[in-house]
Amino acid sequence: MNEQQLTELLNEEISSVTSLGGGCIANTQFVKTVSGRQLVVKESALPGMSLNEANGLRELKRTGVIRVPDVIFADAGMLMIEYISPGRKGNCFFEDFGRQLAQMHRHTRIAFGWNEDNYIGTTPQLNKAVGDEVQQWADFYFNKRLLFQYQLAERNGYVTDTFKQLFCRLESRLPEILKGSEEPPSLLHGDLWGGNYLVDEPGQPVLIDPAIYYGHREADLAMTRLFGGFSETFYRAYLEEWPLPDGADYRQGVYTLYHVMNHLNMFGAGYLAQTLSLMRQYV
Repeated sequence: MNEQQLTELLNEEISSVTSLGGGCIANTQFVKTVSGRQLVVKESALPGMSLNEANGLRELKRTGVIRVPDVIFADAGMLMIEYISPGRKGNCFFEDFGRQLAQMHRHTRIAFGWNEDNYIGTTPQLNKAVGDEVQQWADFYFNKRLLFQYQLAERNGYVTDTFKQLFCRLESRLPEILKGSEEPPSLLHGDLWGGNYLVDEPGQPVLIDPAIYYGHREADLAMTRLFGGFSETFYRAYLEEWPLPDGADYRQGVYTLYHVMNHLNMFGAGYLAQTLSLMRQYV
């Protein structure tokens, strides 16, 4: 979007536009107006991604628990949000973050999924029910998460005989693996790794780039451990605020699997060995 289009949209002159980089997902710009407003503009070529992200940010913000950037404008190809001035983590940052995430997860609804499908990275993420289907968590997680990634991996040529055998065994065992962890569907960020939170000027966490849905909160926590970026204080504070069901450590790998398979499909065979290793933990 050029400066003239931004001027018309915001109804004020633009003083500067600076690229914040981008890549395969979105081109991102920092925009400052003559009145001093600071905004981030993200343009995506993926259909519906900007609106999906806007809706996700609004749903997270609705909880009033963790700071989320205000959505200024969104359409099919562009998202405009408030710019969050960066700060430094204080001594209580991860303790506050862990407690706030647990409080956010207490926002629940009846059905797993979400009102619309969205994206996890550049991959479509299935959330909507088909017809009148009402799925239990094990069915939802298998059909909408693992099976979808498996089918993508087949099309991408990554599924060997070993991969297929392991995946079929995992399918048969998944209800047993998840048994005993049943809870109402929690609001999840959906892609909560270290690159998807910020620190604002007061030193508090800010959530960005969500892939929201309502699911089991253990899935959000598993993603936080995949690439690091969260201290043990974060996990202790979370558990003090809302303990997990027994067996959460055992189930962590099956939730990590979804994201590793997604990275396999997005970035290639470098994630194949980790995918197979995670499945072998359970079969």
